[in-house]
Amino acid sequence: MHCLFHRTPAALRIPSTGLRRGLVALGVLLLATACAPEVGSARWCETIREKGLGNITPNEAADYARHCVLQ
Repeated sequence: MHCLFHRTPAALRIPSTGLRRGLVALGVLLLATACAPEVGSARWCETIREKGLGNITPNEAADYARHCVLQ
C-alpha cells in the first residue's frame, strides 16, 4: 500500500546540500546573536568585564570604552 503523505511536498524540499548547510549556519548565527545583550547595556558591560580586557576584540574594546568607561 502506498501512502500519499510519505513524501515531502516539493515546495518544502531543499535541493542542494550546500543550501541546506547555509540555512543551518544562518539558523545557528541567528540563535547566537539573539542571546547577546545589546551593546552598551549594563548587562553587556558586565559581560565584557567578566571576559577580561585581554580576551575581547578591538571593536568590543572601543565600544566598552565608549559605553561603559566614559559614561
